[in-house]
Amino acid sequence: MDTLLDTAELTDEQLAALAARERSDGPAFVELVSRYRERVWRVCFRLLGNAEDANDGAQEVFVRMFLNRDRFQGRSKYSTWVHGIALRTCLSLRRGRGRRERRENIVAEQAGRAAGKGDGSAAELSLDLMQMLDVLEDEDRALLILKYAEGHSYEELAETFQIGVSACKMRISRAREKLKQRFSEHSFGAE
Repeated sequence: MDTLLDTAELTDEQLAALAARERSDGPAFVELVSRYRERVWRVCFRLLGNAEDANDGAQEVFVRMFLNRDRFQGRSKYSTWVHGIALRTCLSLRRGRGRRERRENIVAEQAGRAAGKGDGSAAELSLDLMQMLDVLEDEDRALLILKYAEGHSYEELAETFQIGVSACKMRISRAREKLKQRFSEHSFGAE
């Protein structure tokens, strides 16, 4: 293999095949990390709710990608495989943190907002949305985030969650309905 590999010209799937043959974090794997760094962090942030946990989650995702780099078989897009790793990693981390810790953080943030009287800023609205999503089960929350914030198709989500497309659509519909019922004072727009 040429030591001066032009990785920028290769597809993710081609890089994944090369990375699987590398004995360490060679140029193909380094390029994949570079391509996915921001996307993985963003998914982790949306699933975990804060930057510190997102940093930890993203690091864990890349470790898992490295350790399992020879397991990508090309049956799906590489991005779907990476998002599956990110999803499973973040769900595992969320379960480990426990709901009590999240509730304590929300109460502290609400108290801080009440003291500052809130100004309707984007950060405040984002926090409100994250609090709303917290009423959902972790996987349903992740489905909505990946569908609406990350723009994944139903087919990609079905593959990532290892469910059928119709089951995926049904779970998203039920999660949206749960939010509408719980927060009837908000408008959630049309699907």
